[in-house]
Amino acid sequence: MGVPMKSVVTKRSIVLDGHKTSVTLEDAFWNELKKIAHFQRVTLSKLVAAIDAARKHPNLSSAIRVFVLEHLQHQGRRTLIRSGEQ
Repeated sequence: MGVPMKSVVTKRSIVLDGHKTSVTLEDAFWNELKKIAHFQRVTLSKLVAAIDAARKHPNLSSAIRVFVLEHLQHQGRRTLIRSGEQ
């Protein structure tokens, strides 16, 4: 059996539409979320507000995880398509 992965889960505060709320995310998801915000040239608060407005999950932290996962999956598909173009 492999070595279990250590997952650091941290509670962070963020302001959404003028209201302070907290999300609990693993560092890996938080770091990717920050990269996505930087890439899209929006603040982290604006990105999370957009995720919050469009979410289909009752839990904001879960909605953020799904958003990050879908973003990375979409990126992976684009990479596979590009590598197949030759």
